[in-house]
Amino acid sequence: MKILLVFDFDNTIIDDNSDTWIVQCAPNKKLPTELSDSYQKGFWTEFMGRVFKYLGDKGVREHEMKRAVTSMPFTPGMVELFNFIRRNKDKFDCIIISDSNSVFIDWVLEAASFHDVFDKVFTNPAAFNSNGHLTVENYHTHSCNRCPKNLCKKAVLIEFLDKQLQQGVYYTQIVYIGDGGNDVCPVTFLKNDDVAMPRKEYTLQKTLSRMSQNLEPMEYSVVVWSSGVDIISHLQFLIKE
Repeated sequence: MKILLVFDFDNTIIDDNSDTWIVQCAPNKKLPTELSDSYQKGFWTEFMGRVFKYLGDKGVREHEMKRAVTSMPFTPGMVELFNFIRRNKDKFDCIIISDSNSVFIDWVLEAASFHDVFDKVFTNPAAFNSNGHLTVENYHTHSCNRCPKNLCKKAVLIEFLDKQLQQGVYYTQIVYIGDGGNDVCPVTFLKNDDVAMPRKEYTLQKTLSRMSQNLEPMEYSVVVWSSGVDIISHLQFLIKE
């Protein structure tokens, strides 16, 4: 009987947004106006596909992108948190559900040797094509009208839990650790023993506090964090219970 830890990636595991961070590889560290203006709400992955094509066309190579991505700082206390989880892997399963991409997340986990902490990573699949350009695809299609069209984190979480159940794996509770607007949807799925852990002062925390002020029904408990060390304290409390 384990606890499931669900992590977002950008602004949760790492202390920045990998998709905007990569822009530093562009000439003059910025995108041309017509490219940056081409983003349409809900179509971020398509937008990033154009950004990666632009970087490739400008001669930015894989090793340069990797160097940039792996220089992103971890959020304070995350390294300590992952070491704590690693020491307690008998008590936790750990997954990432992210709107970043598989190449960036792989690079970060590999550079810091944290692959073993995570049982599964769900994100937009990416790969370098024969021209050396990074290409990215939508993770899936879904019918949720709350989420961007490439990724509904709640749908991913439900599918994962169903598969685990078929394998005879049942979780005593879910702890969801995130920061952003696209983390609201999966949090609404949480039940009464579960814990939503929004990062302090970020969109998820502001949205959940607005929901509780509006007296929207919330079965789960909410524990706000600023550092991975806050998360360790709460996990220690949960496994002691």
